[in-house]
Amino acid sequence: MSEALSIHHDLVGHQFETTVDGDRAYLAYMDLGKQTLDIYRTFVPNSLRGRGIAAALTEHALQYADRLGYTVIPSCSYVERYMQRQQGQADKS
Repeated sequence: MSEALSIHHDLVGHQFETTVDGDRAYLAYMDLGKQTLDIYRTFVPNSLRGRGIAAALTEHALQYADRLGYTVIPSCSYVERYMQRQQGQADKS
């Protein structure tokens, strides 16, 4: 993604969201208590796919969880694959 994204954290709605070219993309989570977040959905409209937006939302959410010392349950298949790729890259370094 070449342009910088403005990602907003909606604490009340439990979402990280961005709007690009008038279309909204978001990542939704549940705070399960006991310092655990369940990330259960990412949504990027067809018009925005392939631009790295889901990855940016996921990275933003994971950084948020890390800052607060939260454990993440990746119920969303995209987030699960993203975390596996990141772990694989960390294992190689």
